[in-house]
Amino acid sequence: MADDHITTHTAPDGTTHTTVVTDTTRSGGGGGWIIGLIALALIGLALYYFAGMSGSEAAKDNAVAAAARDVGSAAQSVGDAAKDAADSVKKQ
Repeated sequence: MADDHITTHTAPDGTTHTTVVTDTTRSGGGGGWIIGLIALALIGLALYYFAGMSGSEAAKDNAVAAAARDVGSAAQSVGDAAKDAADSVKKQ
């Protein structure tokens, strides 16, 4: 509910000046705080969810890198075996 404060000033020459001040200060019921807390909770849940996703993404990347290292090691072993076989054929 707005409160109006009306002030009228009369100058010595007889002119008047009226000032109206309207106080529109509202007192809320706390609805803004509730909405703010809900928004804060949703932001926290989103951060938790995305942090968990990035962790699983990193684990997947690490697993792919480890598999690539294993494949590289196996290829090296096959290459060494082929070289040894070729060397033994040449010696005979």
